[in-house]
Amino acid sequence: MCLGIPTRIVKIEGETAIGEVGGVEREISLVMTPGAKVGDYVIVHAGFAIQILNPEEARGTLRIFEEMAERVSERRRRVKGDV
Repeated sequence: MCLGIPTRIVKIEGETAIGEVGGVEREISLVMTPGAKVGDYVIVHAGFAIQILNPEEARGTLRIFEEMAERVSERRRRVKGDV
């Protein structure tokens, strides 16, 4: 199973962009989303932006990912006996 991660475009040069999610920047291809602009959120899969997202939808999805990560971390602490 693969996850497409909502990523905010911070810089564009030609068909290549720098996308940021969670403070991490990565190079992504805009070949499949030529209308993407700086500030847009896109779904990234295998290094390609495959869809431009509504900003509210993107932020909501990122919040869900953050909540999932917090729950996993909490569960790991419990298993290790740190809680």
